[in-house]
Amino acid sequence: MLIPFSMKNCFQLLCNLKVPAAGFKDTVKSGLILQSISNDVYQNLAVEDWIHDHMNLEAKPVLFFWRNSPSVIIGRHQNPWQECNLNLMREEGVKLARRRSGGGTVYHDMGNINLTFFTTKKKYDRMENLKLVVKALKAVQPQLDVRATKRFDLLLDGQFKISGTASRIGQTAAYHHCTLLCSTDGTFLSSLLKSPYQGVRSTATASTPALVKNLMEKDPTLTCEVVINAIATEYATSHQINNHIHLINPTDETLFPGINSIAKELQTWEWIYGKTPKFSVNTSFNVLYEHSHLEIKVFIDIKNGRIEICNIEAPDHWLPLEIRDKLNSGFIGSKFCPVETTMLTSILHRTCPEDDELHSKWNMLCEKIKGIM
Repeated sequence: MLIPFSMKNCFQLLCNLKVPAAGFKDTVKSGLILQSISNDVYQNLAVEDWIHDHMNLEAKPVLFFWRNSPSVIIGRHQNPWQECNLNLMREEGVKLARRRSGGGTVYHDMGNINLTFFTTKKKYDRMENLKLVVKALKAVQPQLDVRATKRFDLLLDGQFKISGTASRIGQTAAYHHCTLLCSTDGTFLSSLLKSPYQGVRSTATASTPALVKNLMEKDPTLTCEVVINAIATEYATSHQINNHIHLINPTDETLFPGINSIAKELQTWEWIYGKTPKFSVNTSFNVLYEHSHLEIKVFIDIKNGRIEICNIEAPDHWLPLEIRDKLNSGFIGSKFCPVETTMLTSILHRTCPEDDELHSKWNMLCEKIKGIM
C-alpha cells in the first residue's frame, strides 16, 4: 500500500537524527519502507547518502525502493572509459553516475528496481537481504528458480543474472543495495555496458560480464509494481512492521535538510570523472596521406580525470614536430573529455599560421582523439 510522505506522517517515522533538523519530533519505533517518487539517479543516490549519514538506524532498519530513467552507474573505484560506451550515452541522453559504494557497473531504466537495505554496521547482512528477496519472489511465483550466489548476485534458472550487489559500510551505519531486472531494455543494456575504447590501461575495479535476463521474460506477471509490493510485504513480515510503502520526494529540504547539495555534488564532473583512478591510453590509428596510410600513435596519462602526459607521434612530413609539441603541451592539464578538446583545438588554431591543410590535419587528429574520450 502506497502512502504519500507528508510532514504530518513521515519524519515522525524517520528519526532519531544524528544531527538536529527542524520539524522532526517523534522517533521510529521499528523499521520503515520508503519509495522515491523521483526517477533521477542523482536525487535517488543522494537519498542513500542522506539516510546513511543522518539517520539513527539502531533497531530501525530502512528499505528504500527507487527506479531511474536510463542511467549507467559505475562503482566508487571504477573507470567509466573502461566500463561503458560514453559516446553512445551522450548521443542517447543517458546519464552517468558514480556511486559511493564499490562493485561493478550497472544499467538502470524504469524496468529495473533498485533496493537499498539500511542497517547498523553490526546488523549488515547481504545474504539475509537476498534471501528475503528470493522468498518474496517465490511467494508470487512458487515455481521460480531463483537463488543467491556466493558473489551476492541473484541467478534465474541457474545461469541468468537478475540482480547485482554493492554496499557501503560506515563507522556505525551500512547499506546494501541491489538491482532487480523486471523489464529492462536488454539490447540497450548490452550496448551501453560495452566500452569501445582501445588501449585503456587501468588498475580500477573492473566489472564482471554476465548473462542477464528479465523476470518478465520468465513470467509476464512479475511487473515492477508486483515485485515491489511482494518484497515490501516480506520485509514487513520479517521485521514485524507495517507494510505501508511511504512515498518520498528526494528534493524536499524540509524532509531531508541539505539533500540538494548532495545531489548537486554527485552530478559534478569532478566526482563522476575526476574520481577515476589514474589510467593511461595507448592507442594508434591510420590516416590516409597521398594514397598511403600513415600510423599515428597516441599515449596519454590521465590523473583525476585530467591529462597529465600527452605524447602524439606522427611522421614529421605529415605534421611538423613544432605543431605536435604545441598540441601535446596544450592538452596537459585539460579534462579528458571531448568538449574540452574541441575548445582547446579552437584556441590552438589561433596560435598557428593560416594553413588550411595543416588545420585540416589538426582537426582530423583532434577528432580521432575525441573518439577515445
